Amino acid sequence: MNNLNKKQKTDFEGIISLISEARNRAFQSVNAELVSLYFRIGGIVSRKVEAGNWGDGTVDELAEYIQAKYPGLKGFNRRGIYRMKQFYEAYAGPEFVSPLMAQIQRVENELLVLVPPVVTQVGWTHHLLILSKTKTPQEKLFYIQQCINDRLSKRELERQLNSAVYERTSIGNKTASSQSVSFPAELFKDPYIFEFLDLPEGHSEHDLEAALVHNLRQFILEIGKGFAYMGNQHRIQVGNKDYYTDLLFYNRDLQCLVLFELKVEEFAPEFLGKLNFYLEALDRDVKRPHENASVGVLLCKGKDNEVVEYAMARNTSPAMIADYETKLIPKDLLASKLHQLAEQLTAGAE
Repeated sequence: MNNLNKKQKTDFEGIISLISEARNRAFQSVNAELVSLYFRIGGIVSRKVEAGNWGDGTVDELAEYIQAKYPGLKGFNRRGIYRMKQFYEAYAGPEFVSPLMAQIQRVENELLVLVPPVVTQVGWTHHLLILSKTKTPQEKLFYIQQCINDRLSKRELERQLNSAVYERTSIGNKTASSQSVSFPAELFKDPYIFEFLDLPEGHSEHDLEAALVHNLRQFILEIGKGFAYMGNQHRIQVGNKDYYTDLLFYNRDLQCLVLFELKVEEFAPEFLGKLNFYLEALDRDVKRPHENASVGVLLCKGKDNEVVEYAMARNTSPAMIADYETKLIPKDLLASKLHQLAEQLTAGAE
């Protein structure tokens, strides 16, 4: 192999790439078939049990029958079959099954179970995580779409579930909707969780910035899809003075620069003035003609929502004020915060 010339190596690597792509497609196809099989079996069992035709003993007999037909086949014991039943019941609702699919199933025989296409695009181990850590259909669909769009590994999905990305994204959407500038849904979160930094309580802004740059991959996974890192301490010259921004990104979906400014203290109204100054400088001197207006995200160690509402009332720049935490927050606490925020927004609209 050491005797290969450059042209041969390029050709060979192209063939290796084709092999890898084919293997990935084959794996995805097998995985989709497996998920589809589990869903169909779960549907049959669920319907039989619901109709009173089958009891617990029947499920045990089914498990034994399968083992007799396919000795050593894993996943089809009593526990596995009830997981399939749970899997079907979680995704058999109108949020996943179209009216046409439901109508076809009603008129056909009782063994017909049509599988929602979105379900087969996620692996079984991913589904088991989602089933064990989510409650509502909306939450399940959110994480399924995250897996599909971002191709999350099992470890990355587990981190998103444990850090309550669904709740934090919902809070971010409601926070953004209360401000004068609209943002696309599911783009920003509130709060952001940086448990991977292992920062001490008394950390400085420099410590926070350096840690985020050092853990850039985890940071980009946390802030979301479509962000490309452009650098930290980006120099902006205005008049005869130099200014330095914290973390500058480009978002492909928004087609604009996104500036993350870091504060290790609670939000204060004067922070917004500095952020707007940076956004104006970026739009004048860095933004390209075909790009949209720059967006700013101010990450603070806490904020008073009423102070934020006053500060943002007359702000016309596309800016978002969000908390950040260096430790995981219990999902129940975030769910309570989401409920409170929804009530505040409803009261404010009346």
